[in-house]
Amino acid sequence: MATTNRAAILTKTHKVLKKHYQHVKPADRTVLETLLYACCLQNAPYDKADEAFAKLQEMFFDWNEVRVTTATELAEVLSMLPNSRSTATQIKRCLQGVFETHYSFDLETLHKQNLGKAVKLLEEKYGMSPFGVAYVTQTVLGGHAIPLDEGAMLVMVALGVATEAEAARHQVPGLERAIPKSKGVEF
Repeated sequence: MATTNRAAILTKTHKVLKKHYQHVKPADRTVLETLLYACCLQNAPYDKADEAFAKLQEMFFDWNEVRVTTATELAEVLSMLPNSRSTATQIKRCLQGVFETHYSFDLETLHKQNLGKAVKLLEEKYGMSPFGVAYVTQTVLGGHAIPLDEGAMLVMVALGVATEAEAARHQVPGLERAIPKSKGVEF
């Protein structure tokens, strides 16, 4: 598909989405909290992700306790989410990666790092999904990324903006060029 055609479809899609959905402004969270919230938000509505994240903070003493909790117990706490088991596994993997990398749960140094290096850490060391990496990049690191979960990727394929192969790699060519940074959070 031609890049201009993709851009036109994405621009029109953005206009339609603005008419039917309300923009949700991200809460002011630390980098680690945003990383964990992204795990809850992936493939879930905002209200359920908010509820799940609040439950995590309420039920556990600290993030280390979440890290050492079994995935089954964590999935029970996150039962309001559509994929609570996979979310629990993702949260544990991220916390374990952060702990093994820093031996603490303070990630505020990512603000000071080069964006490329921070993204690489999120992907490789912390085990974040492409959605989570894009969400953290966009929300707290100030980069231009558009987080797309499985539902959004299916829509991109249905619109003809992405092929099945691109969706499997979790890539939508031209997305960041078609949607400007100033509209990225809204999209």
